[in-house]
Amino acid sequence: MRVAVLIMARAPRPGAGKTRLRPRLGADGCARLQAALLERTLRLACRFAPGDVHLALDGSYPTAVPARRLVQRGADLGERMRHAVGEVTGSRPRPVLVIGTDAPTLSERQLSAAAAALCDDDVVLGPALDGGYYLAGVRGPSAADAVFAIESGLWGGPDVLAASRKAAVRAGLRVSLLEPLRDLDTPADVDALLADDCLPPELTALLQPVAARA
Repeated sequence: MRVAVLIMARAPRPGAGKTRLRPRLGADGCARLQAALLERTLRLACRFAPGDVHLALDGSYPTAVPARRLVQRGADLGERMRHAVGEVTGSRPRPVLVIGTDAPTLSERQLSAAAAALCDDDVVLGPALDGGYYLAGVRGPSAADAVFAIESGLWGGPDVLAASRKAAVRAGLRVSLLEPLRDLDTPADVDALLADDCLPPELTALLQPVAARA
């Protein structure tokens, strides 16, 4: 099934984002890591859905990777994703895979599995090991309105996946799950990912402590 890919991301800025990694990587190192994660995600999305990649960024960031730019609008992440899915599907209804940039081992395998699941299901979620999700596939805006309509205070916590899945089921939607992946948010995540053969080599150097790179 042909799908659009929507990337929700923070613009790489020193001092903003990846704050739990700042003692290990420094503010500039966190910004470089965020930039590398964003570029990798953009390239992955463009290989999977050429000509149908959309980037909703919370600021400005120059990139040569072709993607339609969207402005994030909304009081919380759920509202911002609902608005963005509506923009993507406004002129041409089709399923949308919503992804972030925090799952460095995300590959075309998971994207393909998500697209295939949407042939039968209304929603597909890719569980992250921290209780959130690295991917949310929806068949259209009505599915997005349901699955992202959770309490604002839950976003970023350990109950996001469970709450979104419950909201989708409550709306009468068919939901399936992908294989779980690890997000990159904490020093423990860094250590686990550095031992993972699936971690892209270009990220390995960026995850070394500041002292080790001095």
